[in-house]
Amino acid sequence: MNAANVMSAPVYVVGPAENVARARNLMLKHRISRLPVIEDGKLVGIITKKDIGYRMRQTEPIWRRRPIDTIPISVLMTPDPATVAPDTGIRAIASLMINFDISGVPVMENGNIIGIVTKSDLMRSSLIGKIVTRVGDVMEDVITISRYHSLTHIVDLMRERNDTVVVVNNDGTLAGIITQSNLAFFLYVNEKMELPVKGITMLRKEAHGGRKSLRYVVETAAIAEDFMSRPVITITPDVPVSDAVALMREKHINSLVVMHDDDIRGIIKRDDIIREVIK
Repeated sequence: MNAANVMSAPVYVVGPAENVARARNLMLKHRISRLPVIEDGKLVGIITKKDIGYRMRQTEPIWRRRPIDTIPISVLMTPDPATVAPDTGIRAIASLMINFDISGVPVMENGNIIGIVTKSDLMRSSLIGKIVTRVGDVMEDVITISRYHSLTHIVDLMRERNDTVVVVNNDGTLAGIITQSNLAFFLYVNEKMELPVKGITMLRKEAHGGRKSLRYVVETAAIAEDFMSRPVITITPDVPVSDAVALMREKHINSLVVMHDDDIRGIIKRDDIIREVIK
């Protein structure tokens, strides 16, 4: 099985001078996560939801000073992206994606894009169906945050760990999940396409035998509960990975929180499953 067998076509593309808002809207409209960037008929870059989402820090100058409908795609795109040929094997493509932390590669033939292979395409390959391990054998530890953590903190954490984060309530129960899609497609709330600002009242640390009292109000662009996905789709550690794959396909998601007896045990992601293909 090779790239030509699993690739998606036709491919939606954008130009480097077009604005980020158009790229973001195309991704939303067509439910895709990346767009090749073409200039004068040649592939010059690729822009992904990760490129957009990781720039949405409240303190990021590019967002603070300019709305996304005035930022050219060339500012955020990755130049000279990796590509594959139509006859490139699935295992080779999987290795390329995992080793270089990319989630999609254009398929090139005679200098033209004829398709694109994404991790979602790999999840539909016959090699995935041959995995016989259980969820608990491939799941990872999960990063948890409070539902009141700021957008800036969340972006920094996700960029540093290159990972999805799980949102928990004060008692440790599952509240939601935040993915790169949540960041990239977080909706703006005004005509200027600026990040919303809200005031959050903070409490003084409770003293022994004392009462809690208001300390100050902090302005933040958003907090976790504003853009997390919920309810969270979960799975147990004892089920086969094939069941996890089927559930991800059905729900159109890339990760599942692993639960046992109402406790969060970990997370299984698309990358964990693709690594099994490489083996």
